[in-house]
Amino acid sequence: DGISVRVAEKVGAFRALYMTGYGTVASHLGLPDAGLAGYRDMVDRVRTLSELASVPLIADGDTGYGGLLNVEHTTHGYEAAGAAAIQLEDQEFPKRCGHTPGKRVIATEAAAAKVRIAVAARSSPEFLVVARTDARAVRGLDDALRRGEAFARAGADVLFIEAPETEAELETVGRAFSGIPLLVNVVEGGKTPLLPPEAYLELGFALAIYPATGFLAAGNALETAFSTLRDRGASDPAQLANFRDFSITMGFDRVWAFDAAHADDDAAPRES
Repeated sequence: DGISVRVAEKVGAFRALYMTGYGTVASHLGLPDAGLAGYRDMVDRVRTLSELASVPLIADGDTGYGGLLNVEHTTHGYEAAGAAAIQLEDQEFPKRCGHTPGKRVIATEAAAAKVRIAVAARSSPEFLVVARTDARAVRGLDDALRRGEAFARAGADVLFIEAPETEAELETVGRAFSGIPLLVNVVEGGKTPLLPPEAYLELGFALAIYPATGFLAAGNALETAFSTLRDRGASDPAQLANFRDFSITMGFDRVWAFDAAHADDDAAPRES
């Protein structure tokens, strides 16, 4: 969400940001990532976050929100909204979060067709298509690897084999796709092993996303602060950010500077 982008920009040094479906649906709608949010919900968030970010934004496009025509429309919309990349997956609709149960996947060729449509629909080759398969949890790793090969043939720029469950499986994925960038999804409490960044690189992964880190940290902090308020009838400033510092993070310093620069204009008498 917007706070996450602002804080990430303040911390700095990130080469890209990732708009997670789980976190966006939770923050924007207060709902689970179970196919309940639609294209319009998400593309508006893409536009907002892209405008705030100074680094490329990789945006979760779920299943493309329907069939092939929907995938084309979604790709156009995400690119126009400012995303640097769209992630598309091969789940049936309604989809599920990749690290939760109840997932089902569409046929391999149908999924590859979505990738081909997205690649053809983009207006610039610099807009990347990240192709994700959730087949590991449903049909096993071998099927997930075959799907990755089909996605690469369809023109995907980055492959995303969701939720390998062991370091050995990560190594197998890395060996299978040495000629195309691989993305690993690092979810604290999820199915994929948590390793140092250097280990993912050695296993063959070029990108690592941490989509849950922000909302898990925020959820824990909110629960702690709200529990204190409930139990004591007052908040604990030690649990909170400094209000002025947080206001600056949100961009109020620009507002203050603008107001100061145009104070005389505001004070000028109005025509009757």
